[in-house]
Amino acid sequence: MITADAADTILTGASVLIESNRISRIDSGGTPPPALHGVEIIDASPYVIIPGFIQTHVHLCQAMFRGCADDLSLLDWLRQKIFPLEAAHSESSMYCSALIGVAELIRSGTTTVLDMGSIHHEEEIIRAIGESGMRAFVGKAMMDINDLYPPLKESTKDALLTTHRLAEQWHGSFGERIRYAAAPRFVLSCTDRLLAGTREMLSGYPDILFHTHASENTGEIRLVRDRTGMDNIFFLHKMGLLSHRACLAHCVHLDDDEVGVLRSTGAHVAHCPSSNLKLGSGVAAIPKFISQNINVSLGADGAPCNNNLNMFQEMRLASLIQKPLIGATAMDAKSIFAMATRNGAKALGIDHEVGSIEIGKKADLVLLNLNNVWDPVNPLDNPYSAIVYSAMPENVDSVMVDGRWLYRKKEFTGLDWQKIVRDSRLQMERLLGRIQ
Repeated sequence: MITADAADTILTGASVLIESNRISRIDSGGTPPPALHGVEIIDASPYVIIPGFIQTHVHLCQAMFRGCADDLSLLDWLRQKIFPLEAAHSESSMYCSALIGVAELIRSGTTTVLDMGSIHHEEEIIRAIGESGMRAFVGKAMMDINDLYPPLKESTKDALLTTHRLAEQWHGSFGERIRYAAAPRFVLSCTDRLLAGTREMLSGYPDILFHTHASENTGEIRLVRDRTGMDNIFFLHKMGLLSHRACLAHCVHLDDDEVGVLRSTGAHVAHCPSSNLKLGSGVAAIPKFISQNINVSLGADGAPCNNNLNMFQEMRLASLIQKPLIGATAMDAKSIFAMATRNGAKALGIDHEVGSIEIGKKADLVLLNLNNVWDPVNPLDNPYSAIVYSAMPENVDSVMVDGRWLYRKKEFTGLDWQKIVRDSRLQMERLLGRIQ
């Protein structure tokens, strides 16, 4: 049992008791569990138990677009492919896109996400996540400017009104598994008035998050400077949007002063290494952030800029891409595993509930079968190495969220995988027919 607690405790031969949706007891190795009656007993001895992975930046609205937007830099990727595809979504296609993404996340061990939607049909994303049993923070993407693709935008008034309505309706829904995050897409897509309205909304909802993209691409940064006279981080800070409730995706190109602003405000960074590499955006200075006590978590971003939603891949890359730049000792496997679990929970403000295996926390657990990874190595030698450098989604045996199995012995318990794939293919065909 790799607990991911503050002490990085690892227990061998341990048992965990789950009552309702919470962990009520943990017995360490060598201590027999108490005699219990009327309780389901699961022999997990062949497996490693870990907390569910937490991804702090995904786009489920794009999950159906995998393979449709390859080999482009960020702004061309948005202009030529992603914005036209998002604009063509219907309610049915949005639901299918979210559901196929959710299924991929669950079967690869992710139990919680911070999702940025699109302008329209956010309710369908929420419905897909909620019905699946996953945990998530969700937020429609707000855009009242779109010079890249003018059809995909809305008025400032509509952006704020619909965001307020969605937060009021869905924050705390599905047994508290769904919570809201105000999500202006990025500085280039938002007027100052929209960002000011977002700040006012955050002050009225003390437990929702602020989620946006920042400093992902040098072209984006240049355009932000032209418009605002400053870089992303300074502008967001000027607008009063940076705090411990802010989770900023990417932060690839920051100078020392911007790093200082992140440190002083307590804002969190969602690192998306696969996306940053595939879009040619660059390599974020994650070791510098960590040295400045900035909390860094991980996310796969969207399927068309990755092309997976696989946390194992993000963990491996997050470590490997720093080593040629910093040195072979940079970003060790234990630190990376923390980024994928408890750091993600901290970024979402729910580290008192999930992110580690501890008494009183929600039962969001994953069973990994690592026998093929470890053979013939002793599993006690370095389980973090096995998970971060060697494991893949195929090693996930079972996934539990909120005390309920969503994936058990490599089978979904509540999702019809074949139907999801079939429906998504049909909806994608129809969506492509709607693009002008």
